[in-house]
Amino acid sequence: MGLLSEGGYPYAAGEGGEWCDHLVRGLGQHDFELYALSRSARQEDSGWHALPGNVRRVRAAPLWGGPAPGSVGSAHGSYGREQRRRFAGHFGDLAAAITLPGDQAYRFADGLHGLADLARDEGGLAAALRSELALRSLETACRAPGAHPAAYGTKVADLLVVSGFLERALRPLSLDWYGSADGDRGLAAVDLCHATSAGPAALPGLLAKRFFGTPLLVTEYEVHLREYYLAGTEALSLPVRTLLSAFHRRLAAQVYAEAALITAGDGQARRWQERCGADRARLRTIHPGMDATLYEAVGEGDLNDTAAGGPALVWAGGDVEPHLWEALATMRVAEPDVRLRVIGRPPASGSTPDGVSYGVACGPEDYAAGDVVILSGAADGFPVALAEAMFCGRATVSPDAGAVREVIGGTGLVVPPQDPRALAEACLALLREPERRARLGAAARARALELFTVEQNVSAFGALYLEVLSRAPVQHAAPDPSVPFSHAAGSQQPLTVSPRAASPTWAGRP
Repeated sequence: MGLLSEGGYPYAAGEGGEWCDHLVRGLGQHDFELYALSRSARQEDSGWHALPGNVRRVRAAPLWGGPAPGSVGSAHGSYGREQRRRFAGHFGDLAAAITLPGDQAYRFADGLHGLADLARDEGGLAAALRSELALRSLETACRAPGAHPAAYGTKVADLLVVSGFLERALRPLSLDWYGSADGDRGLAAVDLCHATSAGPAALPGLLAKRFFGTPLLVTEYEVHLREYYLAGTEALSLPVRTLLSAFHRRLAAQVYAEAALITAGDGQARRWQERCGADRARLRTIHPGMDATLYEAVGEGDLNDTAAGGPALVWAGGDVEPHLWEALATMRVAEPDVRLRVIGRPPASGSTPDGVSYGVACGPEDYAAGDVVILSGAADGFPVALAEAMFCGRATVSPDAGAVREVIGGTGLVVPPQDPRALAEACLALLREPERRARLGAAARARALELFTVEQNVSAFGALYLEVLSRAPVQHAAPDPSVPFSHAAGSQQPLTVSPRAASPTWAGRP
């Protein structure tokens, strides 16, 4: 399995390192090769996770600084006339696809595939993508009839920014990961590519599919395109933001179109993928996996016990929001002894109400100190704090936002976001009914153990691996007989019975 990442595993400071590590260790029957794109020198200096024995090797390249040392042909000099002509045509298609509105998927794919073929045949693209020829192609596309209105205002400085970004984003096209003259087959020897996003991390998977027919699986616990939209790009000019957004949008659509299967961590992410061009028929939901043993001591305790010192609430999942204080004031009219534990940073100014304490990290002991856990109003991503509270067997009160309803099912209370009165009423209802609170907490823990464990996550991906391999196996010159489905259906001659013997034989062989 080729695991493809950008800014993630195996770097210790990478995103999603924990779930990738659980995946690799949990699927010990598979060998893995890691193809990692780093985002900064600091990330590279952080080192790697301690890798298990089924990781055969790691190949890494930077998406920052100068061209990657492993770029094919990085020292080959400038292209000749024929190579420049090919580059201009393919890069012109890609530039037109990100400046013209409407359905330009075919043009983006032609440009991307053409550049990949050029890099494989003639050497790396780094110098060409930063050349005057590339700048002229971009400028021509921005000035073409029908181009996006914001592109008309592109200046030379804008073109330099965009070309620099494209050079870095397209570096995977120039890497020596697709076979080399010294016999290193790279991704040619991989049976399945698993990309951890639909951004540049998936580019090696697209090329492996084009060159070798390798199937591609894409997993996004944070949808790459959505994260780009939410990132702060106000410092960039409007033309630059327009062109870069278009590139990310076209790339995500291309990855979704060519992937055999696409997975998300929850229904909200899955809907985003569908809006960004993913085919619903190839979408799957695989919830994140968490180590349930961390919460076992709390979750298996006596759920009917009230925390010592009076009724207690835990605010988890984010910094304090103003409506929390209003809700707390309302609750204290009815329950003066109610205490609150806030997992987050204390306010920079202002006094803290009596009976309120703060914690930096949210561990099992924090959940154990509360009778009811309140999830903050954050709606982005999978609500990890909510799942942790469920593992601890705590009844919860959450805002009706994001993936909350999908996660809790019917095991907690849901209130309108930013509504202090509704929040106070829900918390008071649970504090006053210990039996109901215990039933909800037990149901929440049972649901978490069924849906959100590491074992569930690894098992689901193992099943997807076999599904993809069985439908689209790579035709290696010498397939490994130990790999399931390494032969496509029908690739062997049919089983026949020899007229001279009663035992079956393969046709043409004794």
